Amino acid sequence: QVQLVESGGGLVQPGGSLRLSCAASGRIKSIAAMGWYRQAPGKQRELVAQIIGGGSTNYPDSVKGRFTISTDNGKNTVYLQMNSLRREDTAVYYCKLRLMVGTIFGDYWGQGTQVTVSS
Repeated sequence: QVQLVESGGGLVQPGGSLRLSCAASGRIKSIAAMGWYRQAPGKQRELVAQIIGGGSTNYPDSVKGRFTISTDNGKNTVYLQMNSLRREDTAVYYCKLRLMVGTIFGDYWGQGTQVTVSS
């Protein structure tokens, strides 16, 4: 079995910063991709950062230049550094990892962590 544990969410003022972490454990043979998604109330879940293969990253325009995804593959952990936070960044943030367990790749989700940007 694979378990993803997220941490680092919370309440922050506009302009502030937060760092999210997502640690994967279990019988993981390899990691193909790591990403962060968010879902605000009444909205669809959306990608906010992704890192794949050899390390290429992908960000939507809404967070580009403010959010940075990074990994510590030795610890099977992915991070999301969020700077210059805005009220519209308020959402539940989920990590998603594409992992090989046994001989099969599958997508695994974290439990979600609330980020609230408010004064």
